Amino acid sequence: MPRAVILLSGGLDSVTTLALARSQGFDCYALSVDYGQRHRRELECAAFQAKALGAAEHRVVRLDLRALGGSALTDAVDVPKDRGHDAIGTGIPITYVPARNTILLGLCLGYAEVVGAFDLFIGANAIDYSGYPDCRPEFLQAFERLANLATKAGVEGLGTFEVQAPLIRMTKAEIVKLGLSLGVDYGHTLSCYDPDDSGRPCGRCDSCQLRRKGFTEAGVTDPGN
Repeated sequence: MPRAVILLSGGLDSVTTLALARSQGFDCYALSVDYGQRHRRELECAAFQAKALGAAEHRVVRLDLRALGGSALTDAVDVPKDRGHDAIGTGIPITYVPARNTILLGLCLGYAEVVGAFDLFIGANAIDYSGYPDCRPEFLQAFERLANLATKAGVEGLGTFEVQAPLIRMTKAEIVKLGLSLGVDYGHTLSCYDPDDSGRPCGRCDSCQLRRKGFTEAGVTDPGN
């Protein structure tokens, strides 16, 4: 089977992406990053899902982005709550982590060279999302070009790196339906930006609201919220 590296946060989108990559016949190498995020229970969910969905390997890289700060997810800044859906879709919120997906995809790229993979999967979405610039197709296309310029494997012509974002044009409801059709257990996922000390979602942040909207529109009960 061709090998692929899957950026696995433990949230709804990344877990669905792993399930989809497995269904497409990829031998999946999952990579999670402990970057100092508040929602650390995601990492526990990622470990559960990597095993449940048959990843060949699951690695966790520790890289503390709290040293940079600049985000409500990595700094002493309040996470926005109770924003309307119009507000969520406007501008770049304080939950944006500076250059996060550039950094995380860079780690995926290095891991891909090590294991001999040329497909990098990320659960980026540009429909029901919070307006992050590093979730846009333009960014992913630019990173793909970089991957083939910046690596030994790319320069020596061993293969062509491709950044796969299969959920990029899907609504949250469509993502939920896809995951359920692939047997994803969403009870072991976390999407919340500001869970309590026990890992329970707040139900009020942008991510919780988008998740609730997805399950409601899909007509199913969310087992994780």
